[in-house]
Amino acid sequence: MESLLINLKCTNCGDEFMSEEKHTTCPSCGKVLFPCYDLDKAREQLKKSEIQSRPRSFGMWRWFELLPIRDKRNIVTLGEGDTPLLPARNLGKPFGASHLFIKQEGINPTGTFKARGLAAAVSKANELGVKRIAMPSAGNAGAALSAYGARAGMHIFVFIPEDTPELIKKEISIYGTTGYLVKGLITDAGKIVRENASENDWYDVSTLKEPYRVDGKKTLGFEIAEQLNWHLPDAIIYPAGGGTGIVGMWKAFDELEKIGWIDSKRPKMIVVQSEGCAPIVSAFKEGKAHADMWQNAHTIAGGIRVPAAIGDYLILNAVRQSGGTAVAVSDTDILDSMKEISHSEGVFAGPEGAATFAAYKKLLSESFLKPEDEVVLFNTGAGLKTTELVQGEYLVLDPKDPDLSKKINPNSK
Repeated sequence: MESLLINLKCTNCGDEFMSEEKHTTCPSCGKVLFPCYDLDKAREQLKKSEIQSRPRSFGMWRWFELLPIRDKRNIVTLGEGDTPLLPARNLGKPFGASHLFIKQEGINPTGTFKARGLAAAVSKANELGVKRIAMPSAGNAGAALSAYGARAGMHIFVFIPEDTPELIKKEISIYGTTGYLVKGLITDAGKIVRENASENDWYDVSTLKEPYRVDGKKTLGFEIAEQLNWHLPDAIIYPAGGGTGIVGMWKAFDELEKIGWIDSKRPKMIVVQSEGCAPIVSAFKEGKAHADMWQNAHTIAGGIRVPAAIGDYLILNAVRQSGGTAVAVSDTDILDSMKEISHSEGVFAGPEGAATFAAYKKLLSESFLKPEDEVVLFNTGAGLKTTELVQGEYLVLDPKDPDLSKKINPNSK
């Protein structure tokens, strides 16, 4: 396997930079940098059959040539990627939808799709000789960074809102991370990292503020194309906070077309956010290129409680160029959808993933989507990370109760 990485390029001004040096955002304009690859060489040398024949234990690293690590010895992995694309026939049946799928990212290391981006970021940091990494997080990214940082032997600093779910707080701590609880939101945590990174020699891997997390997430797009036999679905519904996944998939589809593995057809890229924090939805509806900071952000879905995203213009470009849309759903709809997905498919989706089904139902009712459309819902994380959102429903039984059998089966005689 030979890396085809060339350099880094700014998504805004087009300036190029060497990938052998540490970079965050573009020093010229402050926008997002992307890794670039020799796609002509990829077209000549890479074969679908070769990628598909590699051991599944490689996970997302089956795509090594199109990932930003030059030497495979620098890879830091816990087995991330290569997650199933599950047919959701029971979930779709009430709507006459027989082509509904769930991309089940909850089985990744640390229970979320954040493993992909942080595996790429930590691996590249390892290649660059970085020893100290910091990031703000809504929780799950901090947990993933902590796990990969521990495996790489790095010192990790994570800043999370103080109301982050207790399980995730403990998860970050158990990896030996230096963790800080911030009185505020992820944007407040980000300000602390940004203002203290230089003095503390931290490499800041905030969402899209370093160039490599996006290419870990890019593998989502590679896998969907492969799992659907090299065609893309009619629509992808994705819960967007920082939006790295939707940006990464859009990048993946462009690269796959350039190496000749898919055609120019694209899925409608659909962003879902919570009504309590919907900056991308608002910007899309108002025709803006950038989203305004969302005030008083609140939602039970912590992963999409992101008041501002540096990659807003990239998210909005993908949505508009694909003929997609942006949808806000209520927390009540999210909770209802968590139950429906669990009852119908045996998938305990996190609130962010459940939001995609809430959006799907809404878009069907508005006729933006049709039941016959092939649609992929992204469950970005395991519901087990946020068990405080659900309640168990049980009947209490006393083995000595003479009416025990009637309580178990009220219809028995």
